[in-house]
Amino acid sequence: MEKRFNKIVTLFAGLGLLVSCVSENKIEETFGVKKLVDNCVEKTILTINGLTDADSLPRNILQGQAEWNKVGIHDWTSGFWPGILWYAYEASGDSTILSNARKFTEPLYGVLDVPVDNHDLGFMLNCSFGNGYRLTKDSAYHDFLLVAADSLATLFNPKVGTILSWPAMGEKMGWPHNTIIDNMINLELLFWASKNGGSHDLYDMAVRHAETCMNTLVRPDYTIYHVAVFDTINGHFIKGVTHQGYSDNSMWTRGQGWGIYGYTMVYRETGNEKFLDLAEKLADKFIERLPEDGIPYWDFDCPSIPNAPKDASAAAVAASAMLELSTFMKSEELTTKYKDAAVSLLTRLSSDDYSSKDKNKAMLMHSTGHYPNGSEIDASIIYADYYYIEALTRLKKINEGRRL
Repeated sequence: MEKRFNKIVTLFAGLGLLVSCVSENKIEETFGVKKLVDNCVEKTILTINGLTDADSLPRNILQGQAEWNKVGIHDWTSGFWPGILWYAYEASGDSTILSNARKFTEPLYGVLDVPVDNHDLGFMLNCSFGNGYRLTKDSAYHDFLLVAADSLATLFNPKVGTILSWPAMGEKMGWPHNTIIDNMINLELLFWASKNGGSHDLYDMAVRHAETCMNTLVRPDYTIYHVAVFDTINGHFIKGVTHQGYSDNSMWTRGQGWGIYGYTMVYRETGNEKFLDLAEKLADKFIERLPEDGIPYWDFDCPSIPNAPKDASAAAVAASAMLELSTFMKSEELTTKYKDAAVSLLTRLSSDDYSSKDKNKAMLMHSTGHYPNGSEIDASIIYADYYYIEALTRLKKINEGRRL
């Protein structure tokens, strides 16, 4: 009797293992996400081997170049390279990558040594220290993030209801109080702080910012202005304009991606369905406007399409955002819709057309930074790589049934 029971147990254990293997194999056949994450880790190590100074951080690789052009810690992109290192460490458990993640995060303490003059503290410090704290629970990172959130909060204007994005643009462009759609991403720092020892006022600021932008930056057709300009006397909305898009009324592609990402995150932090509904509508508009080959041009309304530059960074941001969005859907149909849209973007980004392979040290090619300014056009850009590895990490977790 005992032998028969043991045989039955062994049989069911074997069937369970078989089902598990089939399931894992099916996931790998569908996309091969583990291999792509491993490729990102290899690219990260390649970049590590070419860097020396921890306060000199990768920003872009222009056409014809193979090595990263670097910036200092006060550049708005300074947090993306440490963030990539933290994601690569999460994927690999490699102690060398961990030591480099700490090494390149450390200099960013200096970001707060100067007066706060822009909204980018979330990009700079949440991508670096935020990911670092998530993975290590280092108390020094925790405490610094609280200071960073309070610093960001100094730019909040209660009359307007948003964080001031570019103080210098008030005089330069005639924008008394300006808020850009990119600023939505920085709200995550305020939400985190409000839950981890900071004031609840930070939560209230983040929610009010999101609501104000919902009613001003987002147009009735669910495309997005890049910049909202407000009056500082009574806080009323003056106009929507662009800075990096084709025109004031065009659909700047990365801005649409920031909107999807930002409002998905705000729903995660608040549970308010109006933010989820908006994130869906912004995502639907992005998907609707995608060209036949699946990767967007730098602005959906650029008149030189199909000869306009593409923007892989916008595709990576949108893919990461829609993967998280898919986890909040109430129906299997909608879950599949947004996950499949994200996987489609990642599939194209991982193809020979957009993956840098051995052409340079970046992960992706063909991003557009600031087209009207003539900068970083058809380039490899560090934030494209950051959101690419983040999206792949999120997809791997979703496929494995883990929380993001």
